[in-house]
Amino acid sequence: MKRVLLVANPASRRGARLRAAALDTFARAGVHCDAVLTERIGHAAEICRERAADYDAVFTLGGDGTAMEVVGALAHTGRPVAVLPGGTGNLIARALGTPLVMRRAVRALLDGELQQVDLGLLDDGRRFAFAAGVGVDSQMIERTSPWLKRRLGVGAYVFAAAGAIIRRDTIHVRATVDGVLIERDAASVMLTNFGAVLKDRLSLGPGIRQDDGMLDLCVFSPGGLKDAIRILWRLSRKDFRTDPCMLFRRGEVFRIETDPPCQAQADGDLLGPTPFGARVEPRAATLLVPRKKKR
Repeated sequence: MKRVLLVANPASRRGARLRAAALDTFARAGVHCDAVLTERIGHAAEICRERAADYDAVFTLGGDGTAMEVVGALAHTGRPVAVLPGGTGNLIARALGTPLVMRRAVRALLDGELQQVDLGLLDDGRRFAFAAGVGVDSQMIERTSPWLKRRLGVGAYVFAAAGAIIRRDTIHVRATVDGVLIERDAASVMLTNFGAVLKDRLSLGPGIRQDDGMLDLCVFSPGGLKDAIRILWRLSRKDFRTDPCMLFRRGEVFRIETDPPCQAQADGDLLGPTPFGARVEPRAATLLVPRKKKR
């Protein structure tokens, strides 16, 4: 790899320092890197459409929103995208196994391998790589203040999620999977593409793969704190035996409705109130990921 484009969000947490570390690491590796700062929502996608063809790969440095602008703009082009950890949650970077220390992340991706990954396509044309959903995960994003994110980073989301669980916030969900209706009360409903969370410390459902041409519906319905703890324990143990508080369905086309309508999210970006629909785009993205260690 000789030439890369770095698309960076200057508003991201610790943006300037991380950008300097990334550029220095590219230079030390003998890779020419042109860095462009985004100026507004949608600018990352514009930059990639205009300039990506001139580079061996496009690196993103910002939150998951910046990463998905780039991934979405380059979907179906075969142009490699590498996601650096520059935001608060870094869901996509974590799911791909990218180191969270910037210099290590750049080195790992420069020495990485290409992976074809499915994407979720929302009804409004936006795409997601990790997951879309309603309930605890969207409340976690909606109710976390910018001040708390700057202070605590990903820990701020943990506080918000814990608050939603303690309040026992539930919604009535109507989920349609490939034309089949599922109806139940739930605390969290997710359409997932990646099964692993926090470097595989949690697995959201059985057999979830990001390259199988399918998305996975995961519905969690804890009746209280005891149920919530049991669900987390079982997800950490990859124990997906029948449980009245967990439901999993795999499919290609989905529609999520809730009563009452509530805020939805996709890869950390708020979408607006339900309902929303999504379908899978098989192997739509070409991502540069760290090489897997040989066992």
